[in-house]
Amino acid sequence: MMIAIPDLLDTAALARVRTLIDAAPWVDGNVTSGRQSALAKRNAQLPEDSPAAREAGGIILDALGRTPLFVAAALPLKVFPPLFNRYGPGDTFGTHVDNAVRIQRGSDFRIRSDLSATLFLADPDSYDGGELVIEDQFGVQSVKLPAGHMILYPASSLHRVEPITRGERVASFFWIQSMVRDDGARRTLFDLDSAIQTIAVDRGQDDAAIIRLTGVYHNLLRRWADA
Repeated sequence: MMIAIPDLLDTAALARVRTLIDAAPWVDGNVTSGRQSALAKRNAQLPEDSPAAREAGGIILDALGRTPLFVAAALPLKVFPPLFNRYGPGDTFGTHVDNAVRIQRGSDFRIRSDLSATLFLADPDSYDGGELVIEDQFGVQSVKLPAGHMILYPASSLHRVEPITRGERVASFFWIQSMVRDDGARRTLFDLDSAIQTIAVDRGQDDAAIIRLTGVYHNLLRRWADA
């Protein structure tokens, strides 16, 4: 399942994140690359232990926790601390698959990467190129969202960042370990939850059918969840 999360960061939060990361020192993006990614990757990145990255990442994590659409779609168990990258003219990231397990540098924190997330931090009109191209069972999708919007997609997908030809693409990226490992099961739960919320607008949360469907949702979650 691939889903866009609009306005994850409001104007004030987006401005604060950009102020923090724009003033911080950047390094070669391959500091976090696996062997395959290092062959295809040309960009800059904030170090994982950068104070700016940690503070900006905290703002993003707080926003995720306040966003029902993210919680419903991802059913998050663990979220890798957000990282930040920057692409200038000529920079790109060729087709690759994210590592199945991500380990936070200098700690014992690790997650299984069920979902990947890219949070766009630059106005799409400020740069040319830089589309995130995702290939999966849903076909090939080219994504370039407004600043503050995020795309969530299966970490098992082949994906790439198209070369930048003008301006600068700035984004945060991270991974989520879901309570529900299987992407098809997560999609079923998300669709069921969305339908329940839509029907409840007309019938009310205390409607007998809504209560029964909510029970079905939680029983399926109980069956599939690893939490």
